[in-house]
Amino acid sequence: MANLPGHLGLVDREVEQRNREFTQEYISFFDDSKSDNRMHKQIEDFCDGLIPRVIVNIDSLREKLPNRADQLLKNFAEEVGCVEAALKEVHHRANDANFDGHYHVGFEGSMGDRHVNPRSLKSNFLGNLVCCEGIVTKCTSVRPKVVSSVHYCPATGKTLERRYTDATDPGSLISSNTYPTQDENKNPLTTEFGLSHYKDHQQFTLQELPECAPAGQLPRNLDVIVDWDLADAVQPGDRVRVIGLYRVMPKKRQGFTDCSFRSLIIANNVQHMSKLASPDLETDDIKRIRKLAKDKDVFDILSRSLAPSIYGHEEVKKGILCLLLGGEEKITASGVRIRGDINVLLIGDPSVAKSQMLRYVLNTAPRAITTTGRGSSGVGLTAAVTTDPDSGERRLEAGAMVLADRGVVCIDEFDKMTDADRTSIHEVMEQGRVTIAKAGIQAQLNARCSVLAAANPVYGRYDPYKSPMENINMQDSLLSRFDLVFVLRDEHDCDRDRNVAEQVLKMHRYRTKGEPDGTVLKMGGAVKTISTKPLDDDAEKGRNDGIYEKDSAWTAVAKGEKVLTIDFVRKFIKMAKNAPTPELGKKARDMIADAYAELRSVESVQEDTERTMIVTVRQLESLIRLSTAVARARLAKEVDPVDVEKAYGLLHFACFKEKPKQKIEWERRHKKKTGEDDDEEGDEEMPEEQEEVISRGKKRGRLNSAGDSQDTTSQEQTQESTASQTATMDVDTTLTQPTPKRVRSEPATIGVGRYKLFKKYARKALDELSASGDFVDEDLVTQKIQELADKDGQGAFEEGEVVAGYEKMGDDNAIMCSEGRICPI
Repeated sequence: MANLPGHLGLVDREVEQRNREFTQEYISFFDDSKSDNRMHKQIEDFCDGLIPRVIVNIDSLREKLPNRADQLLKNFAEEVGCVEAALKEVHHRANDANFDGHYHVGFEGSMGDRHVNPRSLKSNFLGNLVCCEGIVTKCTSVRPKVVSSVHYCPATGKTLERRYTDATDPGSLISSNTYPTQDENKNPLTTEFGLSHYKDHQQFTLQELPECAPAGQLPRNLDVIVDWDLADAVQPGDRVRVIGLYRVMPKKRQGFTDCSFRSLIIANNVQHMSKLASPDLETDDIKRIRKLAKDKDVFDILSRSLAPSIYGHEEVKKGILCLLLGGEEKITASGVRIRGDINVLLIGDPSVAKSQMLRYVLNTAPRAITTTGRGSSGVGLTAAVTTDPDSGERRLEAGAMVLADRGVVCIDEFDKMTDADRTSIHEVMEQGRVTIAKAGIQAQLNARCSVLAAANPVYGRYDPYKSPMENINMQDSLLSRFDLVFVLRDEHDCDRDRNVAEQVLKMHRYRTKGEPDGTVLKMGGAVKTISTKPLDDDAEKGRNDGIYEKDSAWTAVAKGEKVLTIDFVRKFIKMAKNAPTPELGKKARDMIADAYAELRSVESVQEDTERTMIVTVRQLESLIRLSTAVARARLAKEVDPVDVEKAYGLLHFACFKEKPKQKIEWERRHKKKTGEDDDEEGDEEMPEEQEEVISRGKKRGRLNSAGDSQDTTSQEQTQESTASQTATMDVDTTLTQPTPKRVRSEPATIGVGRYKLFKKYARKALDELSASGDFVDEDLVTQKIQELADKDGQGAFEEGEVVAGYEKMGDDNAIMCSEGRICPI
C-alpha cells in the first residue's frame, strides 16, 4: 500500500519505518553545525521569520547523501514529506517554543536531464522534481485557499476541525472538498473563521523562451501553481526558473473523467533570471574591453562590426549601435519619467537590407523580441485582458513590448499596421509603460524597451518628391517619437552596385567554420544551462583568445580594417550598459544647446521633401540620449564635446538625409591628405561647434587661406591640373580660369531670413533673364537681385551674403554655377 495518513487509522508499518529512517538521514544533513553551518544558519533565520522557506542545495545533498538526492529527484512526492519532517524535528530541537506555521522547503542546484523547458517536458518526468525555464505570460489573481476549518456546534458545545487537501498538495491523499454544515447527529455547525487557516494560491502560465523555440514552431506553454510565500512573486514579462513537482491533473467533462490529463508544475522554489541574459564576463574580457575603449576610433570599430556582411549603411549601423547601448533614464522629482531608450525607424526601398538589420539585432541584443506589422495588433504589442477559463475572472496577458522590458522590440513591415494599432504604442514609446483601464482592471505594466522598426513606402519605392509622412502614410506624432529616422534608397550607382554584387557573391562562397554542407547542427547548450546555479566550466574559459575575426574575407569592410567577433560585441555591450551612466559636462551642455539651435535653423530652410521629421524638443532629448550612448562606447564617466559632435552628425543625417557640411568638408580633406604628412593640426580635427547662422562660405575661406580656391567645380579641376604652385602665390594668379570677382579671408555667411529673400529674388531674376533655361552671367543676375531688393525696400545684399546665397542655392540643387555663369535647375 501507499503511504496512508494516520488520522484515517490506515498505516503501512513498513512504509512508516522506512520513512523514519529517511527522516533521520535528512536530520543528519540539516545538522551541519560542526561543518560549514550553512543549513543551521538558514534554520535559525527561518525560526526568526527572516526567510519564508529553507532552501536545500541538491549538490550539497548529493555529496553527503547520494541515495537520498537520487530518490528526491525521482520520487519527490514521498521524499519531500521526509524532508519537511526532518526540518520540523531540527526546528524543535533548536527552538523550544512550538511553531504553529507550516514548514516549507525549496530546492536548487543541478538537476541534470531534469533541467527542461515547456517543450521538453514529457510523461517520463511525471512525479519527478524538475526545473523549468520560461517567461511568464499571464497570471491569475491571488486567492485564499482553505487549509483547515474550525466549526463549533452550539447544541453540544464541541469543536470540530477539518483539513483539506487536493492534488496540488504533494504526498497527501485527496480529501473531500465538502464544507461541513452539520455534525453526525444533524446538529448545525457554525464556522469559526478566526480559527481557520488559509493560504495564498495563484496560478501563472510559463511560456517557452523566444530564443529557445525552434524555428517555424510556436512556443509552448505550461501552467504553474504557487502557494504560500511564492504567490504573487512573479509578474507578466518576468523570466523565471521554476523548481517543483511535475504532475498531471484529471479533467472532468459532465461529471466523468476522460483519459486526457492536464500537466502542470507544483512549485516549491521560483528564481528570477536576469532580464539581460547575456554571456558572463571574465577577467580577461574586462581587460580587453577596457583596452579597446581607450581607442579613439572605438565607436567606428563597434559600428562596422555590427552586421559586417552588409555593405554600406555606415550611419545606420552607428544608429543601431546607439540603440543597443542606450541613453540615461531619468525620473524627476515630480515623478515624470524621461526615457533613456533610443527608437530607430528604417524607411526605404525593397532589398536594401532593412530586415537583415533587424535579424542581426535579434542575435546581438541581450533581450529582443520580433514581430511584424500585419501579424500583430495593438493589444498584442501592449497587453490584453482575457478571461480565466477555470475561475471566470479577468486577468492581464502581456504583449510583445511588455515581454521585451529592458530589451529591444523589432517590428518589421511597420507600415502595414493599422492606425489604431500604431496609436496604441504611443505611450510605450515615450513613457515606457502600458496603462490598462478596461473590464474593471486598472494597472500599469512596464514596457521600457527600444523600438527598431522597418517600413516600406506605400508607392513601392521611395518617392524623393514626397515627404516621409506621405511615403509611409505615418503621422508626425508617431514619427517624432523615433529618435532616428533613416531613409534608405536603392540608387543607381555603377561602382556601388558592383561592390554590392561582390559582397553578395562572397556570402555565397564562404561558409561558417565547422558547418559543412548538409551537416545537421547539434542542439543543446553548455553545462551551465542544466543547473540553477552558475558552474565553473574550465573548458569555456579561454575559448576565444582574440577579439577580432580571424577570417574577415566574408565581411564588407575595407582592407586593413578589423571586425570584432559577435561574442565580444555582446560582452562589450553588456559591460557598457552596466557601467555608470556618463554625466553631461558644461562644455557638452553648451554644445548640445548650440547644436539644437542649428538643427532648428536648418529645418526652417529645408522643404518638406528634404527632411524626414520635424525638429522639436524631442530631438533635443534625442541628442542627449545619442551623446550619452556614444560616451558609453568609450566607457567614459563624462560626455565630451566630441561625443556631442558625433551624435549631432548622426541626428543631422537622420533628419535631413545628409551629413553636416563641416563633416563633409573634413572627410574630403581627410581623403586628400591620406598618405601625406600634414603639419597643420586644424586639418586633422573636425570643428567642434557650428555657428548659429548658416555658414556656406567656410569652405571657400578656409581653402583660400591655404592657397587653394574652390569657387566652382571647373576651377577645382583646373587647379588639380595646374603645375606645382607656391603657398604664397595669390589664388587669382594660379588659376587658368577667369579671375574670380572676389577674394575673401573670412567665411561668407547669410542669415536664415536674408537667405529666404535672396532665394526668392534669385528665382525671379532667373525667370526673367533665362526664360529658356540657358546660362546667364552671374553679374547680371546679381544686379537684378539687388534691383528687386531695393524695390521692395529690403536693402541691398552685401558681398558675403551674395556669395553664401549662391553657394547655398547650389547645395540645394536650385542653380548650377560654372565659370561665372548661372543656370536654373
